Amino acid sequence: MAKRFKQAVFTLLALSAFSGAAEAHAGHGTTVGFAAGFLHPLSGLDHLLAMVAVGLLAARLGGKALWAVPAAFIGMMAVGGALGMNGFGLPMVEFGIAASVIVLGAAVALDFSLPISATMGLVGFFAIFHGHAHGSEVPLAASGLSYGFGFVMATALLHCMGLGLGLSIMRATGTRSSGIVKVAGAAMAGAGVALMAGYL
Repeated sequence: MAKRFKQAVFTLLALSAFSGAAEAHAGHGTTVGFAAGFLHPLSGLDHLLAMVAVGLLAARLGGKALWAVPAAFIGMMAVGGALGMNGFGLPMVEFGIAASVIVLGAAVALDFSLPISATMGLVGFFAIFHGHAHGSEVPLAASGLSYGFGFVMATALLHCMGLGLGLSIMRATGTRSSGIVKVAGAAMAGAGVALMAGYL
């Protein structure tokens, strides 16, 4: 179990390191369309942290939340993406994204016990900001549909990573309120505060 956890952490770190190079080349050659959309959520720490936090929250709630909470994020992110692609303005997008990292990280750290429907509403609200940011940054040469499918797939992957990490830790520790998960949530919330400071 510890080996699997280490492998998941290594994969997450590798994706984070790769994302810088991906961002530098977005919009050129094979990165246009699906690839550009897939790489976009991996190109920013704010998106990475929020999406992994959604997976961790879903893992802690368990049951129906394992698919319903990530699905709520993906569905509302698609709505936000469509708004961004079609030029509809949304105020304070970057602020909303930073706030999502703080709130979702804090929810993980403080072991919030919200009903599944409330958790879906919370992640769905913040997903609109993430989706709008993705949608408004579609490269001119990219197909909106393939780009959108790409960032939805990358988001699902990040949610699965959060789910996998959360479930692996909980199985290893034998509890839903793992100290490791809480520390990870606190680190996420702290990163969100730093991001928010940068936007103010």
